[in-house]
Amino acid sequence: MTRKEIFDILDNAKSVFFTGIGGISMSSIAFVLSARGKNVAGSDRAENDMTKKLISSGISVFHGHDAKNVVNYDAVVYTGAVDFSNPELSEALKRGIPVIYRADALAYLMQTYKNRIGVSGSHGKSTCTAMISHIFVSAGNDPCVMCGATLPELSSAYRVGGGDDFIFEACEYKDSFLEFLPSIAVILNIDVDHTDYFTGGIEQIKKSFEKYAAIPFECSENPLVVSNADDENTVSALSYTEKTTFGIKENADFRAVNISSVNGRAVFDILKHGDFFCHVKLKVPGEHNIYNALAAAVCADFCGIPAEATGKALSDFCGIERRFQLMGSVCGADVYIDYAHHPREIAASLSAAREIDRDGKLYCIFEPHTFSRTAALFDDFVNVFSAADKTLFVDIYAAREVNVSGVDSRMLAGETTNGEYASSYADAAEKMRSYAKKGDIILILGAGTVNEIASLLCDKQ
Repeated sequence: MTRKEIFDILDNAKSVFFTGIGGISMSSIAFVLSARGKNVAGSDRAENDMTKKLISSGISVFHGHDAKNVVNYDAVVYTGAVDFSNPELSEALKRGIPVIYRADALAYLMQTYKNRIGVSGSHGKSTCTAMISHIFVSAGNDPCVMCGATLPELSSAYRVGGGDDFIFEACEYKDSFLEFLPSIAVILNIDVDHTDYFTGGIEQIKKSFEKYAAIPFECSENPLVVSNADDENTVSALSYTEKTTFGIKENADFRAVNISSVNGRAVFDILKHGDFFCHVKLKVPGEHNIYNALAAAVCADFCGIPAEATGKALSDFCGIERRFQLMGSVCGADVYIDYAHHPREIAASLSAAREIDRDGKLYCIFEPHTFSRTAALFDDFVNVFSAADKTLFVDIYAAREVNVSGVDSRMLAGETTNGEYASSYADAAEKMRSYAKKGDIILILGAGTVNEIASLLCDKQ
């Protein structure tokens, strides 16, 4: 189907079914379509917190996939985690019910907005999307927001807005971001990831981001590409692209200077083309958040938000769920959860933890995410965790994969300095409790369900 055909189908559809509705992106699309008057329902493999929220909002959710679920709907939206052997998709195709990929449904939602800000990059997308959203809301705008993580101030990953702005996270997996319609394309960084899809390595990934950066010039009269001047892969991929850059080095259009740190939180000034723009005192830790803030500032400035308002909003921003989020303590040690699951992200989290004013040891619990990523970046994982005083490795979160590489967490633990294998979440919590002392920091890292260990580990208040 062409894009116009897909959009016409969703325009005319009175009812839409979501196969795999329990994920954060799919549920956000479902909520927004429901708010626009569509009859929305969906299914997922099992009950979770999101399916409970959907049900409480009046959206019907089936637990388990069954062909009969889709028979009364005008269109079916599916996620990349579902293939066409799924009984609901098979039944829809047999009945001639249009089947629409998640990315196309998201593109449909954004099409009418003046400013369509798509935040891409291998790392940092959710935090940067949330920062931009916070700036715009704080400035009195009324954006629609589609984020890949829960924003505490919204208690959700989405916001239904009625203004000119649509702010969304643009994921590169399976090139889904090439289906979107950003008028403003943000590229935070480019790194090797999603190796199950990007089998051609970094050059294939760079080509995809180059294509993404071209979209604003194809679909907008007022296009903007925002790119990281300090990231070598981004610079290389966008060498022939018109862009506004951000960074710490001198060649960036928007530059952070006078950088200092207060308990791991950066304080700095932003210059715009060499002139003072605003002052920022971040509440979220880590150097990587300087870059997220700079990218957000570029977008805000382009959309007419005053510099002073941008600086204040960035300084007020408190972060998002599962991004260096303090969960409690155990035996006097602070326990944080973080979504980091790539060596570069993990390195950033470890660096941020080291900058916190604590005098104890740094412990980690890590759940690798997908066999393909673990195998492709095995040595990088070993190297990055060797910087911790001890790391407990729980079993790999398979997600969409089967293990064809033979890699497992026992292997990681065996190769990592001070690494140890934990056979379960409960085992990891018990072992970590025996190590923890006052002044220590414990980081629970991973993109799966490893955050559940925090409730097992933390002292009850």
